[in-house]
Amino acid sequence: MTAQSDIVAVRTVAVLGTGTMGGPIARNLLRAGYQVRVWNRTPAKAEGLTGDGALLAPSPAAAVAGVDVVITMLADGAAVREVMAGAGGALAALGPDAVWIQMSTVGVEWSDHLVDLAAGRGVTFVDAPVSGSSQPAEDGQLLILASGADHERPRLDPLFDVLGRQTLWLPRVGDGSRLKLALNNWLAVLVEGMAETLTLSSALGLDPHLFVETMAGLPLASVYATNKGNAMLETDFAPGFPLRHAAKDAALAADAAYNHGLELPLTAALLGRWQQAIALGHGEDDVASAITASAVTASATTSGQ
Repeated sequence: MTAQSDIVAVRTVAVLGTGTMGGPIARNLLRAGYQVRVWNRTPAKAEGLTGDGALLAPSPAAAVAGVDVVITMLADGAAVREVMAGAGGALAALGPDAVWIQMSTVGVEWSDHLVDLAAGRGVTFVDAPVSGSSQPAEDGQLLILASGADHERPRLDPLFDVLGRQTLWLPRVGDGSRLKLALNNWLAVLVEGMAETLTLSSALGLDPHLFVETMAGLPLASVYATNKGNAMLETDFAPGFPLRHAAKDAALAADAAYNHGLELPLTAALLGRWQQAIALGHGEDDVASAITASAVTASATTSGQ
């Protein structure tokens, strides 16, 4: 066991990707006293963090040179690979003692690929996607699903404590990404179920508020589903978890199931509907905007009668 006095504290962190989730992560680290460098493909999304004390880097490689930890929080696996291993990528510039914490939701195959990519460069890798949307990220209340590099846990736990309400360390590297897929598949089913049930309530001549109010007092309720139901009723689609990201994650779950000889009929069905909502212009809106596809389908069905 490593003595507390032997632990080399993390002081400098690079955050690559400062969008909906990466921005709040960087800001919370700054507030906690970490030295933070930031990079984003669209620099304007990172520039605002300089007012909080972050150093804006011109490239991923410049961002990570000499840091203790690099965090990637990017859109998908291909983006992570490009930022880490593409031209001007971060991997070649990382020092021998640096740790790469991969917090993006990339799915099983990409997670395994990134593990191999890090190992090939001799970089310590932690798979640590998060459960939670923009508000928990702002509040430092994420659930961090961490796996890999057990020897780094004492060093990384203080950093994770800044970002989340709980860190769940899992036994096998990549299990964080696997659990995140399962959680997001459940999220997708809840959201689509709420969207369809509100549309059904309206079709039955009920005030859909009545359904949400009644369900909220029953054992079958969940706080998340109730919150999304209220957002749907108020047409409040301010992005906490953008629909295009939720659809991407649901597709990753469907792909992972297929690779294991399984079918996810509910997930497959909702993906088509969510693509309808994205086509209607709701890709950057919150996942609650999935109800727009249910409304369109209901309207089309009614007009065809």
